[in-house]
Amino acid sequence: MKQHQLRGLGVALVTPFKNGQVDYPALEKIIEYQISNGTNYLVSLGSTGESIALSTEECKAVLKFTIKINNGRLPIVAGLFGHNNTAQLIDRIKEYDFSGIDFMMSSSPAYNKPTQEGIYQHFMAIEKVAPRPIIIYNVPGRTASNVLPATILRLTKASSKFVAVKEATGNILQGCDIIKYKPNDFLVISGDDPTAFPLMACGGDGIISVIGNALPRHFSQMTNAVLSGELDLARNIHLQLHDLHHWLYVDGNPPGIKAAMEILGLCSREVRLPLVSQSPENIVGLKAAMEGAGVLSDAASPQLK
Repeated sequence: MKQHQLRGLGVALVTPFKNGQVDYPALEKIIEYQISNGTNYLVSLGSTGESIALSTEECKAVLKFTIKINNGRLPIVAGLFGHNNTAQLIDRIKEYDFSGIDFMMSSSPAYNKPTQEGIYQHFMAIEKVAPRPIIIYNVPGRTASNVLPATILRLTKASSKFVAVKEATGNILQGCDIIKYKPNDFLVISGDDPTAFPLMACGGDGIISVIGNALPRHFSQMTNAVLSGELDLARNIHLQLHDLHHWLYVDGNPPGIKAAMEILGLCSREVRLPLVSQSPENIVGLKAAMEGAGVLSDAASPQLK
């Protein structure tokens, strides 16, 4: 089954900006950095990619550019297919060109706060028009609606188009419920960097990562170590990066990860309103945490040890 491509490290790419516009040279640099440093697949235009702050034309252009630069080297997930208006989302799916896209990712509806039945019916409506396998994106911190394990399992039984869940609750018990009862070919992917190691140690299949934008080699090594049963190595990397997570989210996402990437010379920390760039005092804390983790000396090199 195609979903084996989703095992390991996926990175939810940032969308770099320069003077308010998409910075395509920086985006190319970021994509090449991911490919050179062990990332298994790319997620374009997810939450970290600020897709909600981009126009439809910009979304299409960023996705097309990402597909072009990748040139078939890694699988690509299109992460912009979340909406709280089911009918409008169906229209969006129908109008997109899915050439070069391997999977699509869709979050549960935000703001409406639907029941579990409403969430189920929303995803089944998407399933009817989806031209690619679907990753269910469960991120209650953004949507205010938790897709419960029973609903996820119900979706997996209803259609083989649902191939994975990006479980971003940070709730290990909930993740374990899905892992225990899921079909064998359905993947459970962490969507929460700080708890990715324990979820994977319980049987998760990988991570769609934020920190991987800046440190793909480190997070790829951790992810692969868990999958190969080298838990001591994975634990060491997990703890090495532990103190970084606070600073990457203290001003929200993606301001924190973009600040880290600016420190590494990968792109500007510029974001779009209503987000604002990481505060100067928090950048000081972030840089100190990066120095403490020992990642500044080797993070920008494609040949990390």
